[in-house]
Parts: sequence; C-alpha cells; structure tokens
Amino acid sequence: MDKTVDAQIKLGKKDGFRFTISYFLFSLLWMAGLAIIAAVLLPQHLRNVVGAEGSTAVFGVLNAATAITSLLSNLIVGNLSDRTRSRFGQRTPWIVAGGVIGGVSLFAIGLFQNVWLIGVSYCISMIGLNMMIAPAMATLSDRVPENLRATTSAFYSAGTTVGTSLGTLIGARFITLQTPGFITAGILMGIAGIATVIVWPHERSAKSLPSVTGGVKELLASFRPPLKGARDFWLAFTGRSLLIFSYYMILNYQLYILLSYIGQSETAAAATISVMSIVTMVVGLVGSLVSGSLSDKFGRRKLPVNIATLLMSIGFLLPWIMKSPFSMILFAGFSGLGYAVYGAVDQALNIDVLPNKNESGKDLGILNMATTLGQTVGPIVTSILVGFGGYNLVSPTAVVFSALAMIFIQMIKSTK
Repeated sequence: MDKTVDAQIKLGKKDGFRFTISYFLFSLLWMAGLAIIAAVLLPQHLRNVVGAEGSTAVFGVLNAATAITSLLSNLIVGNLSDRTRSRFGQRTPWIVAGGVIGGVSLFAIGLFQNVWLIGVSYCISMIGLNMMIAPAMATLSDRVPENLRATTSAFYSAGTTVGTSLGTLIGARFITLQTPGFITAGILMGIAGIATVIVWPHERSAKSLPSVTGGVKELLASFRPPLKGARDFWLAFTGRSLLIFSYYMILNYQLYILLSYIGQSETAAAATISVMSIVTMVVGLVGSLVSGSLSDKFGRRKLPVNIATLLMSIGFLLPWIMKSPFSMILFAGFSGLGYAVYGAVDQALNIDVLPNKNESGKDLGILNMATTLGQTVGPIVTSILVGFGGYNLVSPTAVVFSALAMIFIQMIKSTK
C-alpha cells in the first residue's frame, strides 16, 4: 500500500467526527432495512407462499442468486466509481442512487406472491445495496487517514450490529402483519445513501482528477483482480469470506432453527428473536467501539481477529450442545460480540492490504465481495447440511470455517 498517499490525508476533529457518525448512520440504516427482510420477513413470506417444507430450499436458492448478483455488482460499481468524474464526486452519485434502487426493490418483495418475482426484486435490491457499499468503502480509503480508520470501521461495524438487531426486532414485530414491515425496510434502505452523503464532509468535484482514457478494451482490462504484490490481499479476502460465512450459516437461519430445530411456535420464536436482537445490539456496541479504538491506539489488526474467532466459536456451539431457546440467546451474546470485535478492524485491515491505492474502489469492491460471499453462501451451505443430516451438522461446520478464517488472517504480513 502507498503510505505516502495515506500521509497526505489530514482531517480536523470536526470532519473526523462527521465521518465516524456518517459511517455509523450508513450501516445502521441499510442493515436495519435488510435485516427486517432477510432475517425475518422473507423467510416467513416464503413459508406463506410455498409452504413450510419448501421454504428452506427456496430460501437457499434465493441466497445463491443474490450472492452472484452482489459479487458482480460490487466489483463493477467499485471499479466504475474509481473512473467516475462527476461534479458531485466519484462516490456520491453511486451512493445516493443505490439507496433509492435498493429501498424500492426491497419493499417490492412483500408485494409479490410469486417466487420468481420475489427473487428478481431481491436481486435488484442487492444491486442497489452494493451501489452504496462499494463506493462508501472506497471513501474510507480515499478520505480517512490511517490513524482514524479502525475507529471509523468500528463505528461502521457498530452501526451494522445495531442495524441487524433493530431490523430483526422490527421484523419480529411485523411477522404476522408483514406489509408495514416491508414498507419500513424499504424506507430505511432508501434513505441510507442520502443521509450518509449529507452527514459526512462534502465530496469535492471529481472533474479535476485525471481523465480516464481508453475504450472498451481498456475498461474490461481494468476489472482484472490484483495479482502483483497481492499475497496479503488474497489472504484477507479468504479469511474474511470464511469468518462471515460461518456467522451467517446460523444468523440467517435463526428463525428456522427456533421453529424446526428447537421446536418453538411462531409467536415464541419471534419473542426469542427479539431478546436475541437486544443482546446482540448491546454486546455489539461495546465490542465494536472498544476494539476499534484499541486497534488504532496500538496499531494491531490481527489480535482482535483471534479474540473474535474464539467468541464466535463458543456461540456457534452452544445451540448444538444445549438445544434450547436460551442457547440461541447465548449464541447472540457470544457470536454477536465476536462478530463486532472483528468488524471493528475489518475495513481498516482491508485497506492495510491494498496493493494499489489508486484502484481502491475496485480492490475494496473485491474484498467487499467476500462479505457478500459469506453472507449469501453461508446460508446456502446450511440449507444443504439440513437436507443431508438436519441442523445438528450446522454448528460444528461453522466452527471449522471460523478456525480456518483465523489461520488465513494470521498469515498476513503487511499489518500486525
């Protein structure tokens, strides 16, 4: 990574504060909107449309479709934002437009009673979401100095944690009256981009940047993933994919686990999810903010990953061992804390391993594909495991993937 470019990034306290708050607000809004749908309303909507027996398989297929959509859109938008020369900046137009597209299509999921239309709308919402995430993460590299990145990343992670909990809580409240829940989800996603660019320091016009030359051939060539000097980049990509993969194997199936594995009714499961959401929100806030500030203070990125992996693994195993509603609450506490600790340094670590700062949008887009990959493929593996041997296989498999993630991240040499 080009440290001389980092050294030129200077922010006053006011602007630094605005960035930390804007990243918290950004992740809080889009994650809350998505969690309402992904964690509660979409699984329940599918149960209503195709029945309880077929909903698990359909949910897995939808996750596969959105995985592919998200992987491609994150890479494409990240690269195109690097090449954008708008008077509104490189990143701002994409972030605002992405929120609107994501919000409208997320709400539309609840209007459809056809699985194909639900799937198309869900995929479009992922395109909109990644139109926000890819340029927002590039902004963290472009405009936030190195000594503030873990703190800003921590606020982003805290927003994600609170958003997940808040969205799940809202979704649980609307499990029997879904339309208001879908409306709320669409609004939260829709305003995420607009609110973010209003709060953070105004992005300068990109018209003064060197113009992008070349035609279609050059554009296609620009999508090549980094290869030279990119060992740590790919280690970070693999570790991130596996760790998020393990977490979402259980998180996205929490409703089905409570209903089909533990044996709760819909009403009781909704109540348990509400408690889990509150627990995750509390431990997530503490874990994110404490871990992020300590990471910036001591310049350590990998140690928090070790702590996070241990906490998450404990959380994965408890429902397998205890098989009770309380064990899922403990899962929320341990795994939520671990995921927050990891998330606090996640984006800072990603920027530390970038091989070329001038292609930060594209390369961070690739690294953000790891998040999408983990969030979407994890539940697919869960659906396959359930089909083969039931929910007993899920927790041990998640522990194995989290341990592999820690090994890959510890192999990184360019950051401590």
